[in-house]
Amino acid sequence: MFPQRLDSPLAYDIAKAMVDGFNRHYRLFRTESARAQHRFETADWHDQQRAQRERIEFYDLRVKECVRRLEKEFAAGSLPMDVWHEIKLHYIGLLVEHHQPELAETFFNSVTTKILHRTHFHNSFIFVRPAISTEYLENDDFEGRPTYYAYYPTLATLPETLLRIVQAYRLQREFADLERDVDHVLRALQARLHQVKLRANFQIQVLSSLFYRNKGAYLVGKIINGYNEVPFALPILHNEEGKLYIDTTLFGEDDLQMLFSFARAYFMVDMEIPSAYVQFLRSLMPRKPRAELYNALGLAKQGKTLFYRDFLYHLKHSTDKFRIAPGIKGMVMLVFDLPSFPFVFKLIKDYYPPQKDTTREQIKGKYWLVKQHDRVGRMADTLEYSEVAFPRERFDDELIAEIEKFAPSQLEISDRDGDGNIEVIIKHLYIERRMIPLNIYLQEAFDTGLSDPRARQQMERSVIDYGNAIKDLVSANIFPGDMLWKNFGVTRNGKVVFYDYDEIEYMTDCNFRRVPQPRNEEEEMSGEIWYTVGPRDVFPETFGPFLLGNDAVREVFMQHHADLLDVAFWQSHKERILAGHVYDVFPYDASRRFGQPYAT
Repeated sequence: MFPQRLDSPLAYDIAKAMVDGFNRHYRLFRTESARAQHRFETADWHDQQRAQRERIEFYDLRVKECVRRLEKEFAAGSLPMDVWHEIKLHYIGLLVEHHQPELAETFFNSVTTKILHRTHFHNSFIFVRPAISTEYLENDDFEGRPTYYAYYPTLATLPETLLRIVQAYRLQREFADLERDVDHVLRALQARLHQVKLRANFQIQVLSSLFYRNKGAYLVGKIINGYNEVPFALPILHNEEGKLYIDTTLFGEDDLQMLFSFARAYFMVDMEIPSAYVQFLRSLMPRKPRAELYNALGLAKQGKTLFYRDFLYHLKHSTDKFRIAPGIKGMVMLVFDLPSFPFVFKLIKDYYPPQKDTTREQIKGKYWLVKQHDRVGRMADTLEYSEVAFPRERFDDELIAEIEKFAPSQLEISDRDGDGNIEVIIKHLYIERRMIPLNIYLQEAFDTGLSDPRARQQMERSVIDYGNAIKDLVSANIFPGDMLWKNFGVTRNGKVVFYDYDEIEYMTDCNFRRVPQPRNEEEEMSGEIWYTVGPRDVFPETFGPFLLGNDAVREVFMQHHADLLDVAFWQSHKERILAGHVYDVFPYDASRRFGQPYAT
């Protein structure tokens, strides 16, 4: 049907159609991200949440559109492989002056793998490594904004400069008292730079777009003085009168890591050159992988691409084996890890115990709900992959037996490339950042002995933050379902994060009830539940026996979170959410705030 000469214009036309498909995607992605400023200015929080949910689906929709076009106009699936080689070369040429080449390469991979059957698929047809460099890529359009602005204040002009920095974003909403806020920031900055001599290169660099998430806007930048660089961020919020104010100043890599945590929703940011934003952010957080920064910017497909490249590189330079992950085994998910790699791999089992009334599709739906939701720093983000190949020699035999027993439909062991290398192919899995399971973290404290002050502090802090985690989830309209300690993990910063999603529900879909009073002695003495329980009925006062068997844990929990055992707590939050209230949950402790009354 089509000429097969390598100098045929067909290959160029297909490459051009694919670039057009990507450009349409990024144009829509960027437009939706840019609208976040107006939603913030008008305090349209529900629309902000809607936009964050819907934007996640943009990529897959555009890939499907592009695949349909290529099949309809070019019958792309029937083309010989030499034409696909030429398509890729033309595609590279079209990206030479492109502002998002790394994203466009990933888009090419997504479209190509949809069209070519895996038995004909080979790495030479996709971008295994980047072909176009993003180093020093910058907006050369006279009308465009640079990635960041640099300001060069003196001690005398520092207040005026800080004022100019905030005003340069031209937020169309009045500040309650910007000069007061700048004075707060100045004092925090002076405390940070206490008795430090300002060098000739003293400057403040700020990214040219604000970062929007939930009900906040964040100004992100760094202070450079001599050889020292101090990352910072300024959260801008609405007060009760609807006016803006700067809530606090976040300083240093640890504060920025919390702001860009994998357990939080993606930011809305208007970016012409995303790679330049990632490069700037890496200068603030050098320990944070580029994959996680692309994720935080809402470019999750690029995050997946970079993660997988990092993973393959790690496999090449390590020798340990995948094993069944330590901890209590789950009833729904089979979890394994590679000790030298800081992530866990999770498969949905083929069958579950009778008490788990669910299906594979329902579980996948729960994980998708979490992906779309504001995770408020309390739910781990997941990367979802299909048809993942691992070297067979890297798998512990016990792990293979476990998968064969509980998830045989998800396992294939074969030499699918015919090169003598046996592979383990997992049909579908989720990958999450590895954390210490909270039950193990608590047990470590008990094993040390609570007479040791450090062990007691470890126990108390984790129990308190466990309760805080549940309350943050409640604020985000999430009921975790199974609240056992084993379903929560502790991050390297000591923060408690939820990671077992197969029973989560929206708070507003749950029916929070009190346990009925027994009507007679027979009901009172019964060892069985004698009252009717609906599928989404929840009885908070019954949480205690499952969670608080240890006396020391119970004492700390009841001191700080006894309200979680009271049905009134749950009902009141559900009612407020149903009434349209959107809670404030911010990525820093309330004690850090400049003094505004904390919004709840």
